[in-house]
Amino acid sequence: MTPRAVLNRILLVLTGLVLLAGGLLILAAGADLYGWQHLSPPPGWPLTTPGDVLLASADRIRWSSQGWWWWPAVIAALVLIAALALGWLLAQLHRRRPRAVSVGGTPPQEGVELRVRALGDALAQEAGALPGVARADVRITGRPDRPHAHISLALTPEGRPEAVLQALCEGPLRTVHECTGASLPAQAHLHVARHKPRRVL
Repeated sequence: MTPRAVLNRILLVLTGLVLLAGGLLILAAGADLYGWQHLSPPPGWPLTTPGDVLLASADRIRWSSQGWWWWPAVIAALVLIAALALGWLLAQLHRRRPRAVSVGGTPPQEGVELRVRALGDALAQEAGALPGVARADVRITGRPDRPHAHISLALTPEGRPEAVLQALCEGPLRTVHECTGASLPAQAHLHVARHKPRRVL
């Protein structure tokens, strides 16, 4: 995981915690939770009873003397912040996946590209035919000039992880490098395929 992805996830978690805390605060006040539980919030604690409001009258008229442009500017700024936050969230949910991978080689083949789906299908088919592998699934992510393969291998009960990984590196991944001339970093996830129990007579 890249540092940028880690930072994005940390910011998402912090944003979620702030929104969750605000929502719980409003919910507790609206349901009169403090009164039911006979709790005394600290002095200055916002929203303690169902009749409380987020902005008191004094707060609402505090900036009324700033001119006609003040509230439209505030609303426009809030809309812009909301739009940026929504775009950032959608960008995190969208998985980056290139449509094609540039084919290198010696000399490099300029303008020649290989579709990601075809590359993933070929890699999955070759990896699924390895000894000890029952099923293989491949997903290509990253940029066209820096693709990254996520390989999921379902092993047979007789499959050994060490032998399967060695065969994967020396077989399908080496074939991709020889055919395309591109370095394809790969991350493999291994698990044992489910199988029906056998009856022993």
